[in-house]
Amino acid sequence: MDASLEKIADPTLAEMGKNLKEAMKMLEDSQRRTEEENGKKSSGDIPGPLQGSGQDMVSLLQLVQNLMHGDEDEEPQSARIQNIGEQGHIALLGHSLGAYISTLDKEKLRKLTTRILSDTTLWLCRIFRYENGCAYFHEEEREGLAKICRLAIHSRYEDFVVDGFNVLYNKKPVIYLSAAARPGLGQYLCNQLGLPFPCLCRVPCNTMFGSQHQMDVAFLEKLIKDDIERGKLPLLLVANAGTAAVGHTDKIGRLKELCEQYGIWLHVEGVNLATLALGYVSSSVLAATKCDSMTLTPGPWLGLPAVPAVTLYKHDDPALTLVAGLTSNKPADKLRALPLWLSLQYLGLDGIVERIKHACQLSQRLQESLKKVNHIKILVEDELSSPVVVFRFFQELPGSDPVAKAVSVPNMAPSAVGRERHCCDALNRWLGEQLKQLVPTSGLTVMDLEVEGVCIRFSPLMTAAVLGTRGEDVDQLAAGIQSKLPVLTCTLQLREEFKQEVTATAGLLHVDDPNWPGIGVVRYEHANDDKSSLKLDPEGEKIHAGLLKKLNELESDLTFKMGPEYKSMKSCIYVGMASDDVDISELVETIAVTAREIEENSRLLENMTEVVRKGIQEAQVQLQKANEERLLEEGVLRQIPVVGSVLNWFSPVQASQKGRTFNLTAGSLESTEHTYVYKVQGTGVTPPQTPSGTRTKQRLPGQKPFRRSLRGSDALSETSSVSHSEDLEKAEQLSGAAEPDAPEPGGPEPPPGTRTPQDAEQTGALRSGAQRPEDDRLQVEEPESLR
Repeated sequence: MDASLEKIADPTLAEMGKNLKEAMKMLEDSQRRTEEENGKKSSGDIPGPLQGSGQDMVSLLQLVQNLMHGDEDEEPQSARIQNIGEQGHIALLGHSLGAYISTLDKEKLRKLTTRILSDTTLWLCRIFRYENGCAYFHEEEREGLAKICRLAIHSRYEDFVVDGFNVLYNKKPVIYLSAAARPGLGQYLCNQLGLPFPCLCRVPCNTMFGSQHQMDVAFLEKLIKDDIERGKLPLLLVANAGTAAVGHTDKIGRLKELCEQYGIWLHVEGVNLATLALGYVSSSVLAATKCDSMTLTPGPWLGLPAVPAVTLYKHDDPALTLVAGLTSNKPADKLRALPLWLSLQYLGLDGIVERIKHACQLSQRLQESLKKVNHIKILVEDELSSPVVVFRFFQELPGSDPVAKAVSVPNMAPSAVGRERHCCDALNRWLGEQLKQLVPTSGLTVMDLEVEGVCIRFSPLMTAAVLGTRGEDVDQLAAGIQSKLPVLTCTLQLREEFKQEVTATAGLLHVDDPNWPGIGVVRYEHANDDKSSLKLDPEGEKIHAGLLKKLNELESDLTFKMGPEYKSMKSCIYVGMASDDVDISELVETIAVTAREIEENSRLLENMTEVVRKGIQEAQVQLQKANEERLLEEGVLRQIPVVGSVLNWFSPVQASQKGRTFNLTAGSLESTEHTYVYKVQGTGVTPPQTPSGTRTKQRLPGQKPFRRSLRGSDALSETSSVSHSEDLEKAEQLSGAAEPDAPEPGGPEPPPGTRTPQDAEQTGALRSGAQRPEDDRLQVEEPESLR
């Protein structure tokens, strides 16, 4: 490319192309280096004063690179800049050329901008079959429709330029929008035109026949007649050639006939307009070529960054188009078409058609793959030409009426629709997030439709050219859907069983959380739980935190999380997705028993402080009483320092030393006399055995918790089971042979007076202890040290 740039006669253009190439290479290399090194965070994003001396281009590009990629370490999931290709560089070059061309003299600038505008308009009209049309280039997609509305107002209200608002007040205009139009479109038009919201009329979609995302033409005609009778003026109708949600196309042919009958301006927009460039076009989309105006977005269709949207329209009065803002005498406005002018020439007609065709083939490929997958419902209007695929996971609920399923969804009972959404919406949301992580280049979108619920949309026309989606990505996407279906079906089947088990278990409360895709949500109700309060419960949070730790230590296939309840701040345990058959009764019982143990242990720890304090006070009282008794027994003279020593030398005191021990388990005071005599800890109250936190259940080798042993165990054959039982019998025989001297439980007891070896050893130990009294003196503790 450097050699071709040297052939350019204008040195400024050659230098501009060279600088753009170096700048893009520097930014891409810096991005790649940042991803590999994960370098230190730069402080260049901190605002500071403007430096006195200027900076070179390398420093400025480095600053821009730091601002673009400086937060990637903090937010690893943030969307990064796309790796644009050569066509993207051409589009970016158009913006630089636009700034350079604006410095030419007026005559050259006028000729050049006129040529660019006329060429781009001619090419677009021929590619998308819109004959004898004009073009308006704009950055905001909705801006073109706002200009068209101004043109329609000036065309229908001849005195609008003179009388202004008075003309609209006497005969209010009406703009008709479909209920499936993109959100916020009507509000944007009213704000731009200065019209009140009653000037908007939302037309409902079909409810009985046809697609439920298409405009109801018969109802629209009734609305138009009603508005005319009320003295209003039907001004403009916005139709969809591919709705923003599911990509369905309105019946544009019938809408055009209706608009011609009542003199209404027809405007069409949507992603399906891109198929007009192909050889085969559906009749519903082809009818858009007869409309009064249409809005195209070639940037995402062709993968071109920073390319404006285009509104094609037909009108014969140049004065009205100038007043409406669709045409301009400013060269800067005409230069908006320059990036698109360069990009269209770089791609060529074949390249443009190939990109759009490739996107449509991707959608058809996914649609054919999904037809072979069970429990996947596809919402496609036209199976042969729809470039948008919308699907969702669906499974008939237990106890559902199959006759009701055959009826259209709007005629179903509200409770049935709500039940279906409650069970499937969270699962579809989880499926969409999993697929987006599995195939990032697919460009999937998770959306919530009013009738169907949560669905997943695949629209390659808007994403494939930018993300570089290939056929292998679609195959990987279909395989990912197939692999996630067992998890979805198993989880959906276990949700109702989990709810019933939790409801029947004392101390547990089932929480209905429609946003959780797992088996369910459960909360343990402790003794001090205020059921009427919705505030944060510290004691309950502590119990649930310990419960979560215990459940995660079991190393089961289930995932457990803790979080606030759906409608309050109280903590709950969230049970995740199930990939295999789970023993719900064992799971619920484990949760209940473990939570109850944690609560009892927390109570024991809380009461331990009070028990210890009272025990210490009682020990102090008893020790003080023992000291007073010792004083009475020894006498006052023995307490005098000199006299007491002489008296103790002539007549030693043979009093026994008494101490106290505090048993934490029993919470009682005991004497230390037996400790000094036998040199071992006395036989006090032994602590009770701690009950097991999980239900004791015999498991097969390698079987994880909460897994059913009878179902899903085909891998264990009868031979392996028999061999396992034989191994257990051999192990028991070996353990019995290793202890021949141990008496059998059912054997005869020795006769009275017979000394066993254990008794002999114990007697010898007592005798040796009696022969060495100095050891006993060393073991005696001072009573004063126990205070």
